[in-house]
Amino acid sequence: MSNIQVEPYIPDEDYDNPAMVTDFYEFSMANSLFMHGYKDTIMVFNMFFRDNPDDGGYAISCGQQKLLRFLKNYHFTDFDIQWLLTKGMSPEFCEYLRNYKWKGDVYMLREGTVCYPQVPMVRIECDMVGAVLIETYLLQTMNFHSLIATKATRITGLNTKTPRNVMEFGTRRAQGMSAGNDGAYAAILGGCIGTANCLAEMKYGPDVKAVGTVAHSYIEFFPTEMDAFRAYAETYPENVSLLLDTYSIFDSGLPHLIQLDDELITKYPNDSNKRVKSARIDSGDLARGYKRLRRALDEAGKPYIKLVASNSLDEKKMANMELYEHAKFDFYGVGEKLVTSATDPVFGGVYKLVAVKEKDGSYTPKMKCSDSSSKAVIPGKLMAWRVFDEEGKGQCDIISLDTEVIENGKPVEIVNLDSDAFERRKTIIPNHVEKILIPHMLNGEIVLDLPDIRAKKEYVKEQLQYRVWESELRTEMPHKHYVDLTPAVAKLREELYEKLHGGII
Repeated sequence: MSNIQVEPYIPDEDYDNPAMVTDFYEFSMANSLFMHGYKDTIMVFNMFFRDNPDDGGYAISCGQQKLLRFLKNYHFTDFDIQWLLTKGMSPEFCEYLRNYKWKGDVYMLREGTVCYPQVPMVRIECDMVGAVLIETYLLQTMNFHSLIATKATRITGLNTKTPRNVMEFGTRRAQGMSAGNDGAYAAILGGCIGTANCLAEMKYGPDVKAVGTVAHSYIEFFPTEMDAFRAYAETYPENVSLLLDTYSIFDSGLPHLIQLDDELITKYPNDSNKRVKSARIDSGDLARGYKRLRRALDEAGKPYIKLVASNSLDEKKMANMELYEHAKFDFYGVGEKLVTSATDPVFGGVYKLVAVKEKDGSYTPKMKCSDSSSKAVIPGKLMAWRVFDEEGKGQCDIISLDTEVIENGKPVEIVNLDSDAFERRKTIIPNHVEKILIPHMLNGEIVLDLPDIRAKKEYVKEQLQYRVWESELRTEMPHKHYVDLTPAVAKLREELYEKLHGGII
């Protein structure tokens, strides 16, 4: 290693390069491997997760589009190189990074695909540097997007086939700006109809629609609540939505709402669009409030006024109001419980080395064993398949070697990954089977047309409605989706575990 003079590094709070969203140990490893002559070695990593959020029966794979944009624009700047030199990285390695472009292969589930533990969501095959240094960004992106998209399907009722009109209101309590933007995007894929986040619509377009009306401060600013209501109606006569609980929902908000709507009818007798459209309550007993408001508005001849609820809502609170008190609001605003997935805030995706490509083109399997056999990685360059039953619903997922082929109508032997399964080995004849790990990038180039947000949102909805067993969608004690291995994968895993760990899985 040659000696060079390192210029002082001066921090810059405005600097931002996603390639540097990297745990330092990734640079330490990559630099060491580089200096030992492995810069051109091809490595295969799988990203997968071990448990569904909220002890549910499924998850939604999300974040693929952002990951592709990251890899397509992957680069290091002079500022990055300067800092790396101050951290002890070799000059040779740093010079290599200066002109580095990401040229690997990416196989992934399609964005929005229903997914299950242990089944690869992402398979990366790339030269050593490109495989090692992207771990943190990949996990951050896939974990967070998948977590929020999954939570959103539960909050919007897609899993229980009780759809709700939910607006994502969580930006102000998200864990930072990027979480607010990414959370809004993922929430829309999970079934939300809008977001309070303006930047999210500017970034992703009108399918991530920014919505909202007023806060309590607007009402408080005016001398009276009625003054505030009139001012808002004068500004937005075709979009009058009122907040009723600044002072008192029933002693103040409700009578003023009725009075304002009557004034609009008088002022615009021939324009039914200029009426009060909706009213929101953000405190108190929401279910009781809904029933009293709905009854009062209907009796006043105003059934067209929709009711909106907010205030620390989640899927359980909404389900309880709807099921036990028959109080189903027309719209819901859900904030921190959605954008932070408060009931289960970590999507435990991991990124593990599973194979190294040799000079002759073969792949040497790699495996983390662990003293816990449940955490033993499934080694080898793998492919994932989904078998569908006669009704078109996912029956099981099969993890095979990449070279294996599973065909419709042909018997295939499978080994249940669950060691507690009563019947671990069986032969099935797939009615219909699909490869679910599909190429997204080859040699650093995107190789498929990415659907728009609306299409991905519909894809999520369609799967939960028609392509997943209802027992997997239960909110309590859901059926555990079958995940199976081919005999070749099971044998490889067992033999490698015994060789490396000295035991049997």
